[in-house]
Amino acid sequence: MSAERANRYGVVPTEIAKSMSGLQLLTSILEGTLPEPPIQQALDFRLVQVERGYVAFAGTPKFEYYNPIGSVHGGYAASLLDSCMACAVHSTLETGLSYSTLEIKINYVRAIRSDAGALRAQGRVIHSGKRIATAEGRLVDSAGKLYAHGITTCLILSL
Repeated sequence: MSAERANRYGVVPTEIAKSMSGLQLLTSILEGTLPEPPIQQALDFRLVQVERGYVAFAGTPKFEYYNPIGSVHGGYAASLLDSCMACAVHSTLETGLSYSTLEIKINYVRAIRSDAGALRAQGRVIHSGKRIATAEGRLVDSAGKLYAHGITTCLILSL
């Protein structure tokens, strides 16, 4: 990521978001035309792939994310999975539509430590209806080792 790009964080204005499909909006964030959300700066992860019904984020866990028991806090995995699953849903939405997460369920398979290296959160839509969409996500390392997986249910809304 370039130094210029690394400092481009913000919230997409509603009027701009309303004028784009979910796929267009996410692609614009990936390409740097629109700003990355502030959560990506806070947890140092980035959008790396967008297709209709599929989104991936990448991040490297840090010691600063540790909990009192000596591993990365589960909220880190949950944040990456929530992001990839919800954005996978968003990538299927037509212009003028948005979503709200109704529920997420995360299963932690193994502890994440700061020496895990780069992790990839991959979200894929299972079902996209007029009012409800579901998606699944997987958090894996570069060798494909699974650290956590989850499922989300999102409510489809008009902007």
